[in-house]
Amino acid sequence: MKRSMLALCLAIALATAHATETAPLGPTAPVTTTATPSAPTTGDDTADSGSDKRLKAQNLGAISVTAALDQARNGLSPDTGSSQYVISQQAIAALPLGDSTPLNQVMLQAPGVVQDSYGQLHVRGDHANLQYRINGVLIPESIAGFGQSLDTQTIQNVKLLDGALPAQYGDRTAAVVDITTKSGTALGNGGSVGVTAGSFGTFNPNASFWGSSGDWSYFFTANYLENDVGIENPTASRTPIHDHTNQVKGFGDLTYLIDNDTRLSFMFGFSNNRFQIPNNPDQTPQFGYLDTVNFNSANLNEQQNEQARFGVLALQGKFGDTNYQVSLGERYSSLQYLPDDIGDLMFNGVAGQINQGDRATTLQADFAMPWGNGHTLRYGIYGDFDQAYTNTNSLVFPANPDGTQAGTTPFNIYTGTNVTARTWAAYVQDQWNIGENWTVNYGLRGDEYEAFRTESQLSPRLGVVWQATDSTTVHAGYSRYFTPPQTELISSEDIQAFANTTNAVKNYGNNTPLAERSNYFDVGVSQNIGSAWTVGLDTYYRQVDRLQDEGQFGTALIYSTFNYALGRVQGTEFSLNYNQGPLTAYFNFAYSKAVGKNVITSQYNFSPEDLAYIADNYIYLDHDQKLTSSGGINYAITDTTKIGADYLFGSGLREDGLVPNGLALPDYFQLNLSVSHDFDFDNLGKLHTQLAVINALDRTYELRSGTGVGVGAPQFGPRRGLFLSLQKDF
Repeated sequence: MKRSMLALCLAIALATAHATETAPLGPTAPVTTTATPSAPTTGDDTADSGSDKRLKAQNLGAISVTAALDQARNGLSPDTGSSQYVISQQAIAALPLGDSTPLNQVMLQAPGVVQDSYGQLHVRGDHANLQYRINGVLIPESIAGFGQSLDTQTIQNVKLLDGALPAQYGDRTAAVVDITTKSGTALGNGGSVGVTAGSFGTFNPNASFWGSSGDWSYFFTANYLENDVGIENPTASRTPIHDHTNQVKGFGDLTYLIDNDTRLSFMFGFSNNRFQIPNNPDQTPQFGYLDTVNFNSANLNEQQNEQARFGVLALQGKFGDTNYQVSLGERYSSLQYLPDDIGDLMFNGVAGQINQGDRATTLQADFAMPWGNGHTLRYGIYGDFDQAYTNTNSLVFPANPDGTQAGTTPFNIYTGTNVTARTWAAYVQDQWNIGENWTVNYGLRGDEYEAFRTESQLSPRLGVVWQATDSTTVHAGYSRYFTPPQTELISSEDIQAFANTTNAVKNYGNNTPLAERSNYFDVGVSQNIGSAWTVGLDTYYRQVDRLQDEGQFGTALIYSTFNYALGRVQGTEFSLNYNQGPLTAYFNFAYSKAVGKNVITSQYNFSPEDLAYIADNYIYLDHDQKLTSSGGINYAITDTTKIGADYLFGSGLREDGLVPNGLALPDYFQLNLSVSHDFDFDNLGKLHTQLAVINALDRTYELRSGTGVGVGAPQFGPRRGLFLSLQKDF
């Protein structure tokens, strides 16, 4: 497949860039903290900047103003009573693939984060339900899929906030992925070009440019990815069949300082990802097509394309003692599934060409002001106007009343659904500092969601932090959560259109998903031991009504929402971090249990036998993983040479046994190694090189077996791969 013009331009830029730079700073380990109401730090984290670039001559006044505005923006978002895990840009650079690491792989370094197929993440026993914020602005999620639409190259630091969140956070509440982007003001005038290449046909060039002039600053980055392992291999073989991907991503941030108290910024991002659906050979056709009864499943040609783009205009500043940020944003995402008509018909009885699109327009306003003695009042509103559509052209066979094939000549059925969803939310909360050691954050949030029906809820929140000693912090919190369903919907009319065909369902039931409502309790402690060690322990319990889950029920890799009537989720997390001198290390371990009972929506996805069992019994959720661990170590041999290793461990996701989701897949362990060195050439200057070995032990492990509630196909983890990264700053 031809490489895009963007890829070639980036490669040329790498070859022609000539400049000098200072040596990179040493890596830092991710840090687990109990979120406390301490004085805010700058959003760009310039104290340990995480930047490996020299700060060029700049307008010092603009730097000071930007730092003050960053502090004010951070003060808008408290995290009192919740748990916080911070991954700096330096920690990302120390990962085996560095800044080329996909964002989901970065987040797997945090405690309680479970990997799944198609790049999905599960935090604390929840299915996805992640909220992404960039520079304090909530970015609505894209249509479910396996493309990573956010680029790690943009990140200065990223925080994972979970637990009992304050009233400011709603909508998606399993965790908040809070990203602070790199800044042209902090980095100076310059840029970086590089490429990562290696096993499985991987070719991944990137380019970034940043700078500032007077009151203006900018940061832009883009990258292209091409390889032959776009989606997890459905077999244990080293080389998947029909698994090529091409992906293009970009991000930009343009900022103007109106005055010392006000700035206007426009940020945007885009991704365009193309995937071949990998094939599982030696499968047996279930249906006949005209005069054909045999089809080699290794020759299937299914494909899926995904696009996403967003833009946000934000005004941030201060009037009197009140800090504010007001933003207007828009996000559009789309997905196209292109079947192999004959192959899909013969294996599945349906070949559906699916087109999905979703456009969301958002308004967000956050305010913070001191009042009284030791109080900070925070309040705000959020609105989301969402329009989604699904159009499908499906080829199917006629079927007898018992579901058997009645003819071998397919015919087409068109179905289409349009959904308009409106979300409104408002919150108010007070942070009350009691003496020097106690902080209480209490508030109330109201949410209303109007789409398939109108649902609303008032949600109280309470968080307490006790600074027991200079080195010991204890937190506890309670949050009431309201989680709207996804806007994608398969309507009753669409389902009924397939009656008497090979795509007919066995159960109709209630096809309209419900908003989830839950009570969340969280208690934790963080302990500093000397200046090098940090230990964290956290435990949580969540009682859920109308528990939302998602599954891949069809042939396309698209997820459908359904609800259990009841759910229970509980777990414990432990983290240990060390950071001193040339050595940094981190270790995370988590226990989790997530169960649900009685499927009350989208029953058409289930067999009658499974529905009958789940109606009377709790079952493990398909994304439940009892034990999860991650860790890493990095050592700077010299200022220019570093070595590192990290690992992932999981006790296995669920698969069917005697009952739905009754068994756990075998545990897995993936070890990754890396070594980096900065060369100093007379003509080229300094060139950063990094060699990575992914799954160094080449252990074969299965993420999904193809059985279980909502599991469409088997998927295996990556095989051993060798990758070389070159990066040149200028």
